[in-house]
Amino acid sequence: MKEQVYQYLLLIPKGKVVTYAQIAEYLGNRKLARVVGNILHHNPDQNKYPCYKVVNSKGKLSKNFAFGGLRGQKEKLEKEKIEVVNFQVDLTKYQYK
Repeated sequence: MKEQVYQYLLLIPKGKVVTYAQIAEYLGNRKLARVVGNILHHNPDQNKYPCYKVVNSKGKLSKNFAFGGLRGQKEKLEKEKIEVVNFQVDLTKYQYK
């Protein structure tokens, strides 16, 4: 399952985000969203697997982002021209579908 999660991250285009539940649905079970979060927290290579592109179902960034917390995730998203307001992104504008 880990490899499937990491491979899914490679599908997300520049300037887009996905939700934990979206990845869980890709795996076949929307209820695995927390498992997805745990897998992402142990990302072996943040440069290869862009886990910063994953937000919660409301577009909020992760307080537990493994590579710099909220501010680290915000910086990485903003480098891709994704607007972050109050540590949240607009899913209607930035969600990859």
